[in-house]
Amino acid sequence: MLRYGLVLVVALLASPAVRGVETLTSSELLSHCNHYHEPEAEADRIFCVRYIQGFIDGAVATDERVMQNVARELGGEETFAQRATRTRIGNRLERFGASVYAEYCLGDPVPLKEVVGHVVDDAQDPALVARIPLARDLVYQALRTHYPCTSAD
Repeated sequence: MLRYGLVLVVALLASPAVRGVETLTSSELLSHCNHYHEPEAEADRIFCVRYIQGFIDGAVATDERVMQNVARELGGEETFAQRATRTRIGNRLERFGASVYAEYCLGDPVPLKEVVGHVVDDAQDPALVARIPLARDLVYQALRTHYPCTSAD
């Protein structure tokens, strides 16, 4: 029995590290999104669109949860400065949504096709793709570039 346990431990130590989530590179996303406008490349188009849609959906869900946690934390007794900050946060959230703190504001519903078009167009710049190696950062940069939040509150 001890021998089996020892074999198991050695096997686990010898196995390669497993990552919870495999990161997608900008080049890999681009390999699908470059075919976005080709009618016969439906699988590539779907991959491209769903990745970008998933990024946005995940960001919105996370941003909203973070803001709920912040609001709950500020819910106790607050100082004048904390109350002023909370009300300012509330005004920005009402106008722009939780993504305002991620430095992009989609505001009114934006057609997914429009967002995908911006990502695809931006990704045609090889220098940008080289500078931003991860797909999630490429999508994030496109959102910040094409959907900035207005500075006026």
